[in-house]
Amino acid sequence: MVEMSEERERPMEQKAMTLRLPSDQAEALEKVAEIDGMSVTEAIREAIDAHIAERVGDAAFQQRLKDSMERHQRVLDRLAKA
Repeated sequence: MVEMSEERERPMEQKAMTLRLPSDQAEALEKVAEIDGMSVTEAIREAIDAHIAERVGDAAFQQRLKDSMERHQRVLDRLAKA
């Protein structure tokens, strides 16, 4: 399914995912989404966007990201030479 991204004004590919929640958390999410006038899917997307934005702004996360990128680059470099 292709959906237009409101922020980017271009088609956005989607990936289906399964989310398992405890019943009480799922019920609370459904009510919050209903009261906010949005779908559960939209509420989850907003929460994920907020979480990612928070992580991107976190210095410790940025350091772990840099370390991970360096480790992955070393492996990719070794594979390219194989």
